[in-house]
Amino acid sequence: MTPELQNEIEAATLNRLLDHLRSHSEVQNIELMILADFCRNCLAKWYSAEATKRGVQIDYPQAQAIVYGMPYGDWKAKFQKEATPEQLAAYDERQRRKQAAGES
Repeated sequence: MTPELQNEIEAATLNRLLDHLRSHSEVQNIELMILADFCRNCLAKWYSAEATKRGVQIDYPQAQAIVYGMPYGDWKAKFQKEATPEQLAAYDERQRRKQAAGES
């Protein structure tokens, strides 16, 4: 496989992931963080950082709009629910385990 083809496949895969996340707005970011240790906001931060490395200025809010398919504030108002005490406890426990393992 050529590097160009690999990049094309990876870009298509990211697009499918973004489409999947956009079509499953019922999945809350805290749930993603608990289960996978990343969420839509993480993707936006990574997107912005990779753009900057390549000399393209995409700030965090712009990257969020790309990832969410709309401005973050709009998505939050439409879809984000208040985290439950159980979700917050599970997130805190995950963070404690990461710290204990020396992960950042």
